[in-house]
Amino acid sequence: MLIIGIAGGTGSGKTTVVKKIIESLPKDEVTVIPQDCYYNDNGDIPLEERLKMNYDEPASIEWTLLCQHLMQLKSGKSIDRPSYDFLTCSRLPERVKLAPRDVVVVEGILVLCDKPLRDMMDVKVFVDADADERLIRVIERDCIERGRTPQMVIDRYRETLKPMHELYIEPSKRYADLIVPQGGNNNVAIMLLTDYIRSLLSNGVNHIKVKR
Repeated sequence: MLIIGIAGGTGSGKTTVVKKIIESLPKDEVTVIPQDCYYNDNGDIPLEERLKMNYDEPASIEWTLLCQHLMQLKSGKSIDRPSYDFLTCSRLPERVKLAPRDVVVVEGILVLCDKPLRDMMDVKVFVDADADERLIRVIERDCIERGRTPQMVIDRYRETLKPMHELYIEPSKRYADLIVPQGGNNNVAIMLLTDYIRSLLSNGVNHIKVKR
């Protein structure tokens, strides 16, 4: 099994990179685990307080459960992945069953920040993009998918997203084996990444795995 970590700032194009990786590999060969599904279960906290919480710092993620699920997949067992509702900022009762595949992609803004998780990865990728481009994408996404106004998104960007990006996400770039500039629009970098993934699968991951 090949475990790939894909990190990068909010709105950098991580989802596009993951989609292109999936499209380049044989059908049903990739399992994707979004970091966002592993936000701490804060359902017992009033909604008004949950909406004000910081979801862009490592402490907001249940890393232990995420690592446990990765180990289960690596041992050939299926997992029941949590589901998360961004409108209520809480976990849903529904679980999603994921089966082990040849490639497991762990995707999220903070996935290179946790050392135990990082040490499980065979390939670490950081998707980079200009701050202005990321902000535009965040405004578009949050207004359409999460019911927020542009002003709400801008305020959150100034108060939380930007400082957390500078404190945690940008520094995690140093752990990446590959940095993809221009986000999901960099077809050359994505092609090189997918070619590399295919070579790892054909040659056997365990022979070349390097931990950092």
